[in-house]
Amino acid sequence: MKSLVYKINYKLTLFILGFLALVNGVFMLLSAGVSWAYKDGTLIHILTAGGLAALLGSLLMLFTRNYKREISTRESFLMVALSWIFMAFVGTLPYLISGTIPHFTDAFFESMSGFTTTGATILEDVERIPKGILFWRSFTNWIGGMGMVVLAIALFPLMGVGGMQLFAAESPGPESDKLSPRIKETAKRIWLIYVGYTALETLFLKLAGMSFFDAVNHAMASLATGGFSTKNDSMAFWDAQPMIQYIVILFMFLGGTNFVLSYYAFKGKFKSVWKNEEFRAYALLVVGLVLITTLVIYFKADPSQDGIAHPMVWGPFESSFRHAALQVVSVLTTTGFVSADFSMWTPFLTLLFLGIMLIGASAGSTSGGPKVVRYLILVKNSMVSFKRILHPMGIFSVRLNGKAVERPVVSNIVSFFVLYLFSFGVGTLVFSWLDLDLITAMGSAATTLGNVGPGLGDFGPIGNFGEMPTFGKWWSSCLMLVGRLELFTIFILFSPFYWRNS
Repeated sequence: MKSLVYKINYKLTLFILGFLALVNGVFMLLSAGVSWAYKDGTLIHILTAGGLAALLGSLLMLFTRNYKREISTRESFLMVALSWIFMAFVGTLPYLISGTIPHFTDAFFESMSGFTTTGATILEDVERIPKGILFWRSFTNWIGGMGMVVLAIALFPLMGVGGMQLFAAESPGPESDKLSPRIKETAKRIWLIYVGYTALETLFLKLAGMSFFDAVNHAMASLATGGFSTKNDSMAFWDAQPMIQYIVILFMFLGGTNFVLSYYAFKGKFKSVWKNEEFRAYALLVVGLVLITTLVIYFKADPSQDGIAHPMVWGPFESSFRHAALQVVSVLTTTGFVSADFSMWTPFLTLLFLGIMLIGASAGSTSGGPKVVRYLILVKNSMVSFKRILHPMGIFSVRLNGKAVERPVVSNIVSFFVLYLFSFGVGTLVFSWLDLDLITAMGSAATTLGNVGPGLGDFGPIGNFGEMPTFGKWWSSCLMLVGRLELFTIFILFSPFYWRNS
């Protein structure tokens, strides 16, 4: 009799988790190198963490090496979800073994925030953290930015494991542009662009006056749209060096742009970049929001009341423009760097930034949030609906970049927004149940679900999540994961038909 319960290929699942743990352990050796170079006293701790991760990964791979070399679409969702959770658990080892973050809940929150590129932190004094641990913290941003799964699928073909299903589960957005018909080549080219951008930003920041250590960390965090900084004041630390802030703004914008378009730009296909409707909408949205925010800051806000001093190096209007640009791009791309407490500028801007937290940048980028393209298709679908009302016999379709968008895609986007609003609402209710005030609860739900970083209220731009109740930290970690994997990858695991063999 045929089983009604679907049998998951657990050997392959554990093999992939083992591979990711092994890679993580190798990456920890880079942090150990930083610890050794700066003699910060955590070398043995990080080496131990890396050794444990590598040992765990090697054992898992050894005992499950005789796996069935096939990945079904169904299995890919489970593998991706488990991969991110497992990576977050393994990522706690440097924090726990070094004693930098002694409590597991806090360490898991920091690790999940890093890998999901949320950038929310429980650390009160970042500048006292040893450099090797700080580097690992930023490195989790960088790894999570492009996705460990995307890195892994570039290597899986060497083991006889196909990666298309994993790539689809890891990147479930509405666009499916690929640089190459081979998924392995796509992943490699994306990573080359990613590494190249990181190296270029590091060079620019160093030339602009950052120390090499700070430049590397902020390049990783801004390209990954992660937002972990090595300074307590985040980007406000460099208020007297505007060029540094402008460089970070530029690379945050690039991090929030579809990496396929970066590839086209490098190939000289600039018309293909500008013809992309999502990119135009994204760029115009940035320009419009920066303009509005600049004018409000210049005419209405009081910079002395936002909790951080702002030396006006190139004049008051330039200062208003720079801080507006940094905050708008940072929140829209879900990076999370801050140069001021934007919640103190005006009530209007507080609500505006709450709205920006619910947008996100481009599909195919490292940013979180719903993404501009989904809003674009939703608006276009509304326009088509109006046409159908006026012309019942007409045949109309939603078009993006000159091509008709299939109805199932439009339907999925509508479902996505329903689930996103539901998740935001439930998230806010749970935070409110923990006795957080309404603004703090809404801000916490928006920033964790959208992988933004800074929230509002008690956990605002110049605060941290250290005082959040223990359950709230675990709930935040869940929202970070759900948001990073764009809802469907997680929610489908809780549907009863996922586990049925039919």
